[in-house]
Amino acid sequence: MTPLLQRFKETLGLRIFGWLKIPLLAAVRPSVVELSEDRCVVRLPLCRRTRNHLGSMYFGALAIGADCAGGLLAMDQIKRSGGKVALVFKSFQATFLKRPEADVYFICEDGPAIRDQVRRALESETRITEPMAIRAAVKLADGTFDPVAEFQLELSLKRKG
Repeated sequence: MTPLLQRFKETLGLRIFGWLKIPLLAAVRPSVVELSEDRCVVRLPLCRRTRNHLGSMYFGALAIGADCAGGLLAMDQIKRSGGKVALVFKSFQATFLKRPEADVYFICEDGPAIRDQVRRALESETRITEPMAIRAAVKLADGTFDPVAEFQLELSLKRKG
């Protein structure tokens, strides 16, 4: 499967999940830019639905983007494990660095740690909670990323059944 077709399939899956389970997620129209074992990048467009009264991305939309990038990477790791694991976020901390006045890219590179957390959750009867980091950035004209926010979420996993 070509990378473009793979990204389309992942974006469609994410949006269908949003429509069926989390309508607010679907409302902001996230797109999967990259999803691998180690990293997830999700883009939220700056549009009427995500923009605040100052013309920058609303902090609620930024929270949805961070949740989406971290949650998608965790769900992918759970799917790859073949096990049944329930996931929730236990806490959420944000540091806003500057106003995001363009589409925002949410980057989570905690794949190896999440993979280990999934393994431990499958081996345990108890809930396993670990922090994950997500960066938010806007893409500059030269293709580099300019950070606009940093998020720390506690991912909590428990084996189902």
